[in-house]
Amino acid sequence: MKRIVQTLVAGVLTLMVVGCKVGPNYKRPVDTTPQSYRGVLAPDIAPEASTASLSDQQWASIFQDPVLKRLITEALQNNLDLHIAAQRVLEAQAQLGITHAQQLPSVSAGLGYTALQAPPSLISNNANGTPGNSFFNGGGFSGSGAWNLDFWGMYRRQTEAARADLLASEWAQKATRSTLVEGVAEAYFQLRSLDAQLEVTQNAIKARQDSLKLTQSLERHGAGSLADTRQAEGLLHTAEANLPDLRRQIAAQENTLSILLGHNPEAIDRGLPVAEQPHPQEVPVGVPSQLLERRPDIQQAEAKLIAANARIGVAKAQFFPQISLTSLGGSSSNQLQSLFAVQNDYWYAAGTISQPIFDGGRIRNNYHLSQAQEQEMLLEYRKTILTALKDISNSLVSYKETREHREAQAELVKSATDAVRLARLRYSGGNTSYLEVLTTDTDLYSAQLLLAQAQQQEAASLVQLYAALGGGWQ
Repeated sequence: MKRIVQTLVAGVLTLMVVGCKVGPNYKRPVDTTPQSYRGVLAPDIAPEASTASLSDQQWASIFQDPVLKRLITEALQNNLDLHIAAQRVLEAQAQLGITHAQQLPSVSAGLGYTALQAPPSLISNNANGTPGNSFFNGGGFSGSGAWNLDFWGMYRRQTEAARADLLASEWAQKATRSTLVEGVAEAYFQLRSLDAQLEVTQNAIKARQDSLKLTQSLERHGAGSLADTRQAEGLLHTAEANLPDLRRQIAAQENTLSILLGHNPEAIDRGLPVAEQPHPQEVPVGVPSQLLERRPDIQQAEAKLIAANARIGVAKAQFFPQISLTSLGGSSSNQLQSLFAVQNDYWYAAGTISQPIFDGGRIRNNYHLSQAQEQEMLLEYRKTILTALKDISNSLVSYKETREHREAQAELVKSATDAVRLARLRYSGGNTSYLEVLTTDTDLYSAQLLLAQAQQQEAASLVQLYAALGGGWQ
């Protein structure tokens, strides 16, 4: 028996040494990213001059509003989408453990005991004619083992794929974190913009109430007309009509932020006004090749590609013979005191090799399926890179153009404010009709609302650029 066991062990070790992993080993696709991003803010600087990127900074150094910092921290602690992503990582870890266990032998053991008390009438007599023993007891123990040898690397490829799936779930969690930081910041800036629009409207209502009192006074003294009064009333009611919708939008935005924070819908604290949110003049973006390491969605896509590549080896291994070993051993006796006696031992060992002969094309088509899935993941990987390049280019252009738009809109507000001041002076002095006041006041109100929106767009474009470059998940 000892020689047989030694022979089996030697054979297994030999098989494990000469065993291989069929299927292709993973190689990262050739980098086809451009040398620089389209729409860089400083095109005169050579791309190789600096590899610094906005995404190198922690989000807490990008967003200076203390209330926004607190909201983001709270969201990272309580957001349900982030908790769901974390649970998916734990699921992938458990699945990796299950898959890896297939590479190892399985061993089980059992222990049994039997006792029987029978009436003497049912027991046959012995040689002396007296009844036999009516009590029996006995027991046994056994151990068994089975091992499907991973000669062709099928189980190792499955483990490789499961490990890549785990990596993909971890990068998915980081992508969720980045998206959450981006979502909270954008929602907060939108809320502060709505607050600014509400303040503009309230100020406009106060100014138009004063203007209405003036037209009414002039009408009573014969220096104005009823038409002027009605126009002033219309101007006032136009601004008042905007208040309910603005309050509705603010409540809805607070509810959106509450859900991102993992709370029930509730009021949200405010920090800096949207007009005072700091924005850097120059934004370093690094070089496009860094995206492969900095963008979590690209890393996730590559991990999925690695898993699909490994599954080609799993499918290919099914073409080859499968080798398995089984063994069983133990001892059994009808008397417990002799249970461990040598003469009561038993054992069994066997090895099998099975080779598919005909399966209707199942294995072949499964192999073709794995190859097609790997090509799909390769295309998804390349598409993710292209999408990232597009996001960055769009964000670079957006950050530059929204800043110019905000600056121009601020100048427009200054001009419109002065125009309203002059029109009201001319009207109160009787030098012009109320139509001029009506026109300039309407232009100012529209310009102020558009300025609040432009300030929000500029802040949001910085957030989008930061996320597009791969920031926010660290």
